[in-house]
Amino acid sequence: MIPVLDLRGGRAVLACRGPRETYAPVRSRLVAGGAGGDPLALARAYREILDCDEWYIADLDALAGGAVQRALLAALAGLRGRLLVDAAVATPERARELVADGAARVVVGLETLPSFDALAAVARAIGPNRVAFSLDLRDGAPLGEAPLSGTPLELARAAVTAGAGAIIVLDLARLGSGRGVDPLLLQALRRVHPDVELLAGGGIASAHELERLAAAGLDGALVATALHDGRIRRDDVAAVRRADHPTDSR
Repeated sequence: MIPVLDLRGGRAVLACRGPRETYAPVRSRLVAGGAGGDPLALARAYREILDCDEWYIADLDALAGGAVQRALLAALAGLRGRLLVDAAVATPERARELVADGAARVVVGLETLPSFDALAAVARAIGPNRVAFSLDLRDGAPLGEAPLSGTPLELARAAVTAGAGAIIVLDLARLGSGRGVDPLLLQALRRVHPDVELLAGGGIASAHELERLAAAGLDGALVATALHDGRIRRDDVAAVRRADHPTDSR
């Protein structure tokens, strides 16, 4: 499980269906007083309470065309978490900046990608293992525009060919909804790309779904709302890990 931090104006906000400018500061059961959107307090809770040392960071300012919140990203990296950062990466220069600020991996999202040639340039610049392609959807429909049109499977195949080392399935219409991830799409992607790391997020609401997704071959689940309201707890995360990596009883 990979906890999520959506950052806007230096605060952590809770992603949900609808325009990003309507997202409210996070109030979380993981921190005393709810934290009021304090991203550093939430990141510490992700590590200390949930025992999660990789966090998915979405810089909503950058995704809206503004500047990357570089100082905040560097501060989060200083907490010894492995950052998977989506900050409208479309050039090698921005990818290198994020790595310099402490990102372990960068996300190249369909929503902000001009071409698969641009993705290939990013992969050459920082290495495929540091690049995750986000298959951005809304109600199952890809958000890319021409020349990035196609089915989700076609787009994922093009991204892997361009050098992405991982695929993230993210349906924006499911964020905060509790509807869960589309299992049929995940199964199809796993069949076509058996050796590519596969992550997904959007509406994951229970430990049972984490177990189901792990059994279906998902390598990592991006979760936010269900962590903050307590539907998924540390024991749930630990149980899924044990099921995914059972110990040898001999």
